[in-house]
Formats: sequence, structure tokens, C-alpha cells
Amino acid sequence: MLDMRRRAFIALLGVALAASPLTARAQSSGMPVIGYLGAESPSSFASRVKAFQRGLGETGYAEGRNVAIEFRWAESHHDRLPALAAELVDRKVAVIVAPGGAPAALAAKSATTTIPIVFEMGADPLALGLIETLSRPGANLTGVTSLNVQITPKRLEILHEAIPTATAIAVLVNPTSPTAESQLKDLRTVASTLGVQLLHVVYASSEGDFDAAFAALAEAKAEGLVVTSDTFFATHSEKLAALAMRHRIPAIHQSRDFAVAGGLMSYAGSFLESHRQAGIQTGRILKGAKPADLPVEQVTKVELFINAKAAKALGLEVPLSLLGRADDVFE
Repeated sequence: MLDMRRRAFIALLGVALAASPLTARAQSSGMPVIGYLGAESPSSFASRVKAFQRGLGETGYAEGRNVAIEFRWAESHHDRLPALAAELVDRKVAVIVAPGGAPAALAAKSATTTIPIVFEMGADPLALGLIETLSRPGANLTGVTSLNVQITPKRLEILHEAIPTATAIAVLVNPTSPTAESQLKDLRTVASTLGVQLLHVVYASSEGDFDAAFAALAEAKAEGLVVTSDTFFATHSEKLAALAMRHRIPAIHQSRDFAVAGGLMSYAGSFLESHRQAGIQTGRILKGAKPADLPVEQVTKVELFINAKAAKALGLEVPLSLLGRADDVFE
């Protein structure tokens, strides 16, 4: 009877251990825990999380083997980010990863001055006051930038090259983005040099805003659309591509996913590469590097993708000069 009770106890203990959170076991065993502060959702960030884990792997870390990752997702509600960041601080994680743009990075910075933070964004971290210099960030932050915000005006130039007769171009902006106004200012400057009128600025900060925004664009007879750089827009690429084609609006977006989903074009740095680099930066910190001394990585390669099928459906003939510069043309 005693042996049976012992076996039953051991079996129950095994079930309890298997059911307990990986992070709890990790902390009790001394395994470092990464806090991942996601601005969007697990589904929209799935490929990026894999790229992040790939970068971690390049430094010798594998989730479940010698490191744990505790995720917090804001589900596009950026006002939730400060509380989620505070939760990760309370969990005493070894490092906080704040991918997907300025809101997550700013929330993490406000939550702690001691826990190392690795950001990943398209904006300029210097302009946002996150770091002192790119080479020596200072304080407890470092990370990766693709400077996608800075190349938003280039999207207007490319769209104008694709449809040179268009004079009335619209812009889609997320009003909650910290970089919304600077992007609009830069777009207006470039528009004036191209002789293009920024006919209509439409705003969307939730998926529920999209239909009304595109209805307004159609009513205004916009001849083209530039989607500004924003994590929210990047993770809703398929929806935006479908709406652009439904309303027959030639559009250019930051994410390759937009062109793959049937939108006309995309132009930006690689999200997968920036997340991979964020994984490498995180691994370096786990190995003992100090964020203050770890230079911010810059993803300088930009990618142009064109959907030839979408161009045909829109009645456009994309110039050969533009097609020749594309990293890929989807037929």
C-alpha cells in the first residue's frame, strides 16, 4: 500500500510540474526569463517571433532549453502597454524585449530604469529620446532600427514613379503613433517637390476605422495611397490590401505582406531581419553585455516588392525601370 501511495504521489507531482508555467520553473532553476512586450497579437507577430527566436539561437539560447520567454500582448490597444510592461518588471525578468515600434519601447522605458530593454522599431530612437547615441545608447536601452519612418517619403516617390499622371495622393495615418506628425510633415515636403497634392489624410487607429477611411478615399477620388509606417498597419496588411483593391486605389505599404496579399507595392526594411537582430541583441545581453555599451543595430537594406497582378487589375503599367529595381515581382 505504501509503494502504491508513493507512486501515486510521484505521478501527481509529475503532472503538477508539467502543468506549471515554464517561466516559474525557469526562475526556480535559475534559467533567465525574457519578457516580450508585444504591441499587437500572437497571430500577427508569429513570423516575427520566430525570427526573434532564430536570432536568440545564433547566440546559443533556445526557448525551453536554457531560456524562457514570457509574453504580454496589447492586441493593438497601445494604452495597455504601460501596465503590461509593469507586469514584466514585477516578474523580475532578465531583459524586456519591446518590438514593433515606438509605443512598446516608450512603455518599457517608463516602466524600468534597471532591467535591460531591447527595442525594435522603424523610427529613429534618437529623435524619440530613447538613447543618447546609436553607438553608445546609454542607460538601460539598446535595440534595432530599420528607420522605416524616415523612408516613408520615399514611398511617395515610388508611387509617383509608378503612376506619374496622378496628382492627388492620399495618406493613411495612425493618429496614436508618436511619429504620425513627423511623417506627414516629411510627406508634404516631398509632395511639393514632386508637384503632387496630398489630397486627403485619413486616420485609423483600430480595424473598425478601415472601412470608413477607404470609403472616404473613394469618395474623394484619390488616385493613390501612401500608408505611413506603423506597427498597427503592418500587422493588418492583408485587410488593407483587400480594401485598396476593392476600392481600386493603387497603394504602397511598408510590409511585404501587403504586396503578397494583393496590394500594389511595398517598400521598407525587412521586419524579419530586424527581429532576428533583436534576438541577437537580447542574447548578447543575457551573456553579460551592458545595453548602454551595445550599439543600436541598423537594418539598412530596404526591399521593394511589386504585385504585377494587382497592377493589371488596376489598369496600371508599371515602368520597367521600377520593375527592374524590385526585389521581387509577384505575378
